[in-house]
Amino acid sequence: MKLIAGVDEVGRGSLIGPVYAAAVILNTSIKKKLLKDSKSLSKNKREFLAKYIKKNSVWAVGKASVKEIEKMNILQASLLAMKRSIIKLKKKPKLVLIDGNKIPEIKNYKLKSIIKGDQKIASISAASIIAKVSRDKMISTLGKKFKGYDWDKNYGYGTKKHLKAIKNLGITSHHRKTFSPINKIK
Repeated sequence: MKLIAGVDEVGRGSLIGPVYAAAVILNTSIKKKLLKDSKSLSKNKREFLAKYIKKNSVWAVGKASVKEIEKMNILQASLLAMKRSIIKLKKKPKLVLIDGNKIPEIKNYKLKSIIKGDQKIASISAASIIAKVSRDKMISTLGKKFKGYDWDKNYGYGTKKHLKAIKNLGITSHHRKTFSPINKIK
């Protein structure tokens, strides 16, 4: 059997925290019909599926920190997170299918980008679910220490409540200072 990994990232548009990526090689027994792009699933369904995928797959998560995002830019940081997730897989895939139109530079791997892959390819859908659930858990935990930003609901994205909290409470060490509108706040 040819091992194929799907890869997706999450958190590119967030104003806070690291960007996450996951790489997933699905077992043949997995019910692929259940897997959809993480953005189209409810939180409960995503969490249920994440457990199911983890039990029935080879998977790994990679991330790039706020410092790395600030240093290189969000696209390069996303590609770095993807590269880290691929390299961390316990089995080396013969082919890596990546959501989007860009691929990370990794020697000795066959990589292919697929636009809207998270909607078309089960292993990429699975990666989007693992990445989203992993990042959401980390952001929710952060939100307990940084009350008032509503991170357990907005996960750091620029909602009205989050933007209002930034004005009232200030910028934290977890905010991406190069991102608008944070880069305009003194």
